Amino acid sequence: MALLESVIVPLGSKMPAFELKDPMGKNYKSDGLFGKRGLLVFFTCNHCPYAIAVWPRLIRIARSAKSAGINTVAINPNIHPDYPDDAPAKMIDKIKELEIDFPYLVDETQKVADSFRAQCTPDIYLFNAQQELIYHGRVDDNWQDESQVTREELKEAVNNLAANKPIRREQKPSMGCSIKWR
Repeated sequence: MALLESVIVPLGSKMPAFELKDPMGKNYKSDGLFGKRGLLVFFTCNHCPYAIAVWPRLIRIARSAKSAGINTVAINPNIHPDYPDDAPAKMIDKIKELEIDFPYLVDETQKVADSFRAQCTPDIYLFNAQQELIYHGRVDDNWQDESQVTREELKEAVNNLAANKPIRREQKPSMGCSIKWR
């Protein structure tokens, strides 16, 4: 597994429009995913140890964000025959196992990941209600051991968006396994 960091995407960039299905076949359009205040988008998968480590944190942040008018969507770009743990059927298992209560979508062509310039799992984007990128960084400062976290950067960004406060401009990149490009 190749370790990568997310690439710099300029803050203020408009969110690329997309249309994807969840593993059960339900269709979602990006415009319909936004909450009153914004949308948290993260590219992730089932097999990457970095993604596995932060899934519970992202789910907690998503639940908190929803009550503040910020919706969440997870997108799996690793639909690849060499990675069977990331197949749509396994995504259904992950949804049940973690009780994911937001869309977890299949990016089978990887065009959505490419349009976002996503590089790794997880790769995290927070957009305001105007669909402008306001945060593109890591969940926190210790992906391996949640008990050692001292800075919860994503949670802070979500809370600031919810409270109409400025988002910190200095953002540390997310890191994780490379997306398994075809």
